[in-house]
Amino acid sequence: MQADDYFAIQNLLFSYPFTLDRGDFDAVGRLFAHADVYSGGVLMASKDPAKVAASFRDWVLTYEGSPRTRHLLANVMIEPEGEDRATVRSYVMVFQQTDALPLQPVIGGDYLDRVQKVDGRWRFVERHMGNDQVGDLSAHGRDFGIIRPYRAN
Repeated sequence: MQADDYFAIQNLLFSYPFTLDRGDFDAVGRLFAHADVYSGGVLMASKDPAKVAASFRDWVLTYEGSPRTRHLLANVMIEPEGEDRATVRSYVMVFQQTDALPLQPVIGGDYLDRVQKVDGRWRFVERHMGNDQVGDLSAHGRDFGIIRPYRAN
């Protein structure tokens, strides 16, 4: 694995918060077009970008199109598994602010990703989303019952 591969994997990883925080759920779905996506240990979608987009659209509250969030990724570890595969581990902290909710962390968790080169580009092939720190989600989601404390790593 070359340095360019590490940069490409990081850019793939970091593209998720940018698309999600813009409220571009279709772009989020396209990021996982080649992936099995798990949330809280349960399969959310398998290689189905429309289903991934719908899952986020159905759960996340938006304000004029934006969820008013900032997903911050930290402690990113890329572990190569040959020339065209890698495991990526990271922490996530989600901050939110609305007209009624002061700026605060609402979810803390982690991601466990498996990435692979597909047609010469790095793609997600598996994502596990864990949320083990849960704050005030009243302005963030529609169904709080689906959030179960869970660690992906």
